[in-house]
Formats: sequence, C-alpha cells, structure tokens
Amino acid sequence: MKILLTGGNGRLGKELRDLIPGLVAPGSAELDITSVQSVDAVVAAERPDLIVHAAAYTNVGGAEQDRERCWAVNVEGTRHLARAANAVGAKLLHISTDYVFDGEQGQYRESDTPGPVVNYYSLTKLVAEEAARAAARHLIVRTSFRPREFAYPVAFSDVYTSQDYVDIIAPQIALAVTHAMEIGDEVLHIATERKSVFELARRRKPDVQEGSRATASVRLPGDVSLDSSRWAELSAQWR
Repeated sequence: MKILLTGGNGRLGKELRDLIPGLVAPGSAELDITSVQSVDAVVAAERPDLIVHAAAYTNVGGAEQDRERCWAVNVEGTRHLARAANAVGAKLLHISTDYVFDGEQGQYRESDTPGPVVNYYSLTKLVAEEAARAAARHLIVRTSFRPREFAYPVAFSDVYTSQDYVDIIAPQIALAVTHAMEIGDEVLHIATERKSVFELARRRKPDVQEGSRATASVRLPGDVSLDSSRWAELSAQWR
C-alpha cells in the first residue's frame, strides 16, 4: 500500500513518519495543499492508495485573526485532496478534531451531531469534515493531541478532554493508517480517557498552575471528550 502523507513536518506527521516506514511525505514547498494545481500534480505523480491528510492550521487563537489562511488550509486544502483522491481512486484518511463539538455534553460518540461550533478554528474543521466526505472512500479520524511536553505555565481545570500527548496518540493513529483499507467506518474517535487539561498537564509538568477557561483569549468548549469505544473494539484485533 502506497501512502501519501500531508503535514509530514507537523507535530503528528513527524511521529507518523517514524512509526510507518515508506511514507511519501513531500514538504509544503512541493505539496501546497492550498493550490489545486499542486495537489493534482503530486497526487497524479505518486498515485497513492491512501492519502493521510494531517496538514492543518491548528492555532485556535490565531485563527480568529488569520481567518483567510485558516480557511484556505483547513477547508480548501481538504477539498483539493478529496478531489485528487477520487481522480486516482485513493482512500482519504482525514485527521479531524474534537473541537467540531460544542462541549456542552462530553463523551461524544461518532454518531453524535457536531456543532454548534464555538470558535473559527472549530468552524473550519467542521466544514473540512464535509469536504473530506466528497472523497468516495474516506475515513474521518477525530482526535486531539499536544506536544510531548506541556508548553504552558497554566492549564485549565474546567476544560475536559480526551486528548493526550502526541507520543501516546500517534501510535494509535499509525495503527489506523496501516489498517485503513480494512476499516469500513466513515468516522472514528481515537483518544484516551476523559480528564481535565489541568490533570493532563500535571502528568508531564508537575508545577503547572491551575487556571480557568474564562481567562482564555478565545472561546473554548467546556467538555469535548470523545467516546473511543469503537476504536478500542477495532484496534484490539490488531494489537
């Protein structure tokens, strides 16, 4: 199986390159996902069986100011890749986010209706999911991950999540990638257990200070934890 990876120099992409030998991972200079001509040319030349779309604009606060760039990367880029996947008969595995949910409920299942979104980044990722569905064969993976070390002095104790550090999440994503052709689901949640961001932060930064989302510069959802029981069921057969 030939796999083309977007975002190979990103946080998740670097981990996947180490975990999955032989990935084709062109840099952004070679594969500009905001350019339909660039996407078409690379996909036509490589003719992958699977496109793993991990490239994204992920700065939640920055998205409020740089809306044009965020939309171009997250939405238009995904549209281009879905179109190109169809042209060569490839399956598209699209990396999405827990932020497509409003955070009022928590423990969201794949069948739960997303939205209403709480910020602009969330909007672009929700629209990107619909763009990914234009690929005749697609798998949308909702997940959430942080760098290997918690990067901030303060962590919110009133924001709940099932995200984890990238070295915990990436091996699970890699497992989904290597078995993508066997997965018939259109949406999967790949995450760990529900906890507050403060609890998660303390695992690798014991001196982190407790804070509240009321102090954030952008509106954040309160509880976007994901139910990943379907993934646990699927992955058990491959572990």
